[in-house]
Amino acid sequence: MTEITQLLPAFLILYLLLINASSVVLTLSDKYRAKRGKWRIPESTLLLFGFLGGALCEWIIMLLIRHKTKHPKFMLSLPLFFTLHILLLGFFLIHLYS
Repeated sequence: MTEITQLLPAFLILYLLLINASSVVLTLSDKYRAKRGKWRIPESTLLLFGFLGGALCEWIIMLLIRHKTKHPKFMLSLPLFFTLHILLLGFFLIHLYS
């Protein structure tokens, strides 16, 4: 394996940690703002962070704090994004280590 291929898993883990933490912070912030009638985080931003890799933690936190759980857009998209992420990760790992 080349040096870059050896570093890819570490970068991927770091990226996933950061994008999931960001998704959680955005979701918690949106819930806080919703309760206080303040400016909200756009739904497109929340969905984008889910699509970019933060779907699992965003979905879990939404269920835990009961935020946007009645919005089919979120309750269908986030599990679908997570499934896509698992498939992509599997594809990545198979090609990296074969």
